[in-house]
Amino acid sequence: MASISGSAPDSPAQLLDLYAPGPLFSWPELQSMAADGVLAQLYQHGYTIPGMAASPQLRARAAAFAVPPAIRQRVVAGRMTAAWIYGCAREPDRLALLVDAKRRISSLRSTRGCTLHEVRLGPFDVVSLGGLMVSSPLRTALDIALHVEAERAVPALRQLLERPELDVRLRLLTLAVEASPRLPHKNAALEKLALLAPPAVARSPVDVEHAVDSPDGAQHVAEVLGVAHLEGKL
Repeated sequence: MASISGSAPDSPAQLLDLYAPGPLFSWPELQSMAADGVLAQLYQHGYTIPGMAASPQLRARAAAFAVPPAIRQRVVAGRMTAAWIYGCAREPDRLALLVDAKRRISSLRSTRGCTLHEVRLGPFDVVSLGGLMVSSPLRTALDIALHVEAERAVPALRQLLERPELDVRLRLLTLAVEASPRLPHKNAALEKLALLAPPAVARSPVDVEHAVDSPDGAQHVAEVLGVAHLEGKL
């Protein structure tokens, strides 16, 4: 864990930026310190210093504590969990974890406190943050548009679009949905995206010259449309 410069040496809770149950403190001790205001719970077993700004890396590290170490490198935090990691949604009740269809998912089904989704993932769909694999901002936005109900999806999508450091563009996101003709929930996803567009843009049809038959991989849009955006790393 990273140290914080200028910390008071007589206050152990000020020496690290993130705490979890382990050799230093047990979970009851961390809960007790949180009750006393010495620490603040970030996510489940992850605690931090009160008032510390939570970065995506810090949230990812906190989420990683809730994923069994044996499967941590086999799953990808996605959907609303990834949106929370990027600071664009509230803390999830259960972690949404993506499992690449090329991997065996049967051995992971007993994972507690997590919801597993078997999907197709490409090389540009995943980034590494805080020791946890997380769906890229564009892949996160695409999955939310397709698989999350509008009440929760639209606010999260709006925040993803409004954060320039995430580089999620509405036009590209719309193309990612439109370019897959047999994608489930496609029409509902486009309706959600239309709510985020200015009126003139929302009324304009999307022009896609080449359709892509890819139910889950946002990277296939890059291959067809030649979008360099997807090759960037966070």
